Amino acid sequence: MILKELLQGVTYSALSGSDKVEVAGLTYDSRTVGEGGCFFAVAGTAVDGHNFIAKAIEGGAVAVVCQYIPTEVADADCTFVVVEDTNVAMGIIASNFYGNPSHELKVVGVTGTNGKTTIATLLYDLVQSMGYKAGLISTVVYKVGAREIVSTHTTPDAIRLNAMMREMVDEGCEYCFMECSSHAIVQHRIGGLRFVGGLFTNITHEHLDYHKTFAEYIRAKKSFFDALPKSAFALVNCDDRNGEVMLQNTKASRYTLSLQKMADFRAKVVEMLAEGMELRIDNKEVWVQFLGRFNAYNLLTVYGAAVLLGFDKDVVLEHLSMLRPVSGRFETVIAKDGTTAVVDFAHTPDALENIINTIDELRQSGQRLIIVCGCGGDRDKTKRPVMGGMAAKMADIAIFTSDNPRTENPEDIIREMEAGVESGDKYLKITDRHEAIKTAVMLAEPRDIILLAGKGHEDYQIIGTEKHHFNDKEVVKEFFNQFNR
Repeated sequence: MILKELLQGVTYSALSGSDKVEVAGLTYDSRTVGEGGCFFAVAGTAVDGHNFIAKAIEGGAVAVVCQYIPTEVADADCTFVVVEDTNVAMGIIASNFYGNPSHELKVVGVTGTNGKTTIATLLYDLVQSMGYKAGLISTVVYKVGAREIVSTHTTPDAIRLNAMMREMVDEGCEYCFMECSSHAIVQHRIGGLRFVGGLFTNITHEHLDYHKTFAEYIRAKKSFFDALPKSAFALVNCDDRNGEVMLQNTKASRYTLSLQKMADFRAKVVEMLAEGMELRIDNKEVWVQFLGRFNAYNLLTVYGAAVLLGFDKDVVLEHLSMLRPVSGRFETVIAKDGTTAVVDFAHTPDALENIINTIDELRQSGQRLIIVCGCGGDRDKTKRPVMGGMAAKMADIAIFTSDNPRTENPEDIIREMEAGVESGDKYLKITDRHEAIKTAVMLAEPRDIILLAGKGHEDYQIIGTEKHHFNDKEVVKEFFNQFNR
């Protein structure tokens, strides 16, 4: 594709060389540049791509998009496009390169702290069950129709994102449901995409290691809604105090949902049992195979989004009743003696509290709750004492252990969790997660509930910079069998 065509919609301050060069591929990794490639020099937080421009040119790059031209490559036989922000330009150029695939799909973005994966996945499942082909971009997996692709980020980079969307269009997909993480929004990974809808779940304590302040975190989420076109819809949870904030400057049509007050879409939990719950949505009752008020919000969001996409309300409710929980979200493993392990991705204070409250609603007299949890390394430290204090207070026994410690000392992370524990609360410290789960199974009596929080669907543990296979569900099954539970 000719560079001049790729630059449609891009604001640049200088262009050195010819804009008539033929571009064969896009990359921001100098190691993957091929003949005729366009290299994006991204000034990242850890590595500055401008330091690798020379290597990219050696690898065959005919065009470089950058924020400045380093002196050592100023005379290179290459076209340089100087922009204010390489990430912004990359989103637009990637969209142009792949033929603007988001314009041929009905793309709905989901943002918020908790519930993004569940809502995006259930929307995908719902639409597929109604006979339409869809794509999915989520933390757990990427899907092009029925084909699965390994997920690397909640929201991938703009080049990969547009490449997948082109595959979706080529394979006959009409819809794409995707998580829009705050990182992706700020880093403009979704720049250049056209959305027909935006969904807001909630905002709670998370990612302050990156955004630094809660106000900046909210601003990141809000900017997604600010950018929605007039033709789109914005659906927000108005029971969250920041829901209305998301709508303040959006040009999209505005809609609200609530379990507590007047809204465009309303629901009520009528009854909750171990097998599921009965909801009243828009004055019609439906039985669903989900538990917890947080899932009532998730399902109401799915319902509202589907209706706003033009699907019949009664058909949506019928298919809603057939949906099943997402992997690693309140997944249960039940032993022969009735001991139940709940595996959940809860890794924020709000998510952990929601899961515990749901378990408490289902617990019968005499059933104890044992919580195994940790906090991720190289991530928001301020939530550690909050989660530690919550687990120790709300469990009969809490076991603090490793999550994904990454490059931090896991024992230091546990000590920071301990800081939130009040006098008299019971907890144990077992750094090795495998041993922590083993201890929980050994301590559990028949019919007790073990909550394994934090890792959910993940089948790995990151220690240092290496990934090791680890799956909470597999491990708890191993010990249930080992101890003949």
